[in-house]
Amino acid sequence: MAEIGYHASHEQFKPGELLRYVQLAEQAGFKAVNSSDHFFPWSERQGESGFAFAWLGAAMQVTSLPFSVVCAPGQRYHPAIVAQATATLAEMFPGRFSLSLGSGEAINEIITGEKWPSKSDRNARLLESALIIQSLLRGETVFHQGLVTVENARLYTLPETQPLILGAAVTAETAGWVGSWAEGLITVSKPFEELEQVVRAFQENGGHNKPMYLKVQLSYAETDEEALYGAYDQWRTNIFQGSVLANLRSVEEFDAAAEMVQPEQLFDKVNISSSPEKHIDWIKQYSSLGFQRIILHNVNREQQAFIQDFGKHVLPAFAR
Repeated sequence: MAEIGYHASHEQFKPGELLRYVQLAEQAGFKAVNSSDHFFPWSERQGESGFAFAWLGAAMQVTSLPFSVVCAPGQRYHPAIVAQATATLAEMFPGRFSLSLGSGEAINEIITGEKWPSKSDRNARLLESALIIQSLLRGETVFHQGLVTVENARLYTLPETQPLILGAAVTAETAGWVGSWAEGLITVSKPFEELEQVVRAFQENGGHNKPMYLKVQLSYAETDEEALYGAYDQWRTNIFQGSVLANLRSVEEFDAAAEMVQPEQLFDKVNISSSPEKHIDWIKQYSSLGFQRIILHNVNREQQAFIQDFGKHVLPAFAR
């Protein structure tokens, strides 16, 4: 049975507010937390962009849960700095921190003023960065010349327990590639047949018996209408193909792209329902694919009611 986690969305809530939510999530019975890592929100309506790595230290101190974060090394973050941040968190909180690495989105990464690379170059840069991070976490001295440059880097503060390094993938093609080098997979919910293809590609290309995490976008409220409205207000900028999401360059571009989105289009991308039983059924479907951790992201703004209601009515169905 998969453990059920809570997603802390820095694009939508102030860091102090998210601290309260993760504490409530632990009290309600959630078993893990995943953190987003954005420089910008996806829309003006979301309106926040706290710094994930600063927040993680505080959040892990006030809870006892395992945490993960998805970040994109290579442009906004030098991989040696990602390794240092990871080592610090893993040393302070042994066995509780895992790092997920993705190729990123332009909206966050182009603040450096560097060219936004093609997808193939971003993947090559990601792999270089992942190998650099893994080497540094083993205590090695790293020199590297490539899409990323590292000169005589070595970490002196190392964790006793090595953190898990996962690869982030949305498509089956990327999942197959991630299976060849990552220690695990993190992906996002989508129609079951498509998600099944992502899992199969990962497992058949080196990912067999490696852990898999799934982030599920959902909208839960007192009524179906409120759930749909909350999803439409907060998440309509996020329903496009990954290639589109990766290349839009500003909050304004995301909001402009979403102007023609209709509420009913969200049903393919977000599990929208006021019924706890329906959410249980969706989660059980995902669990059947072998995910060890399923992270629930209630994309609307009503976090406290979601946490409390799921703690009472949904999480007990997945208690170990």
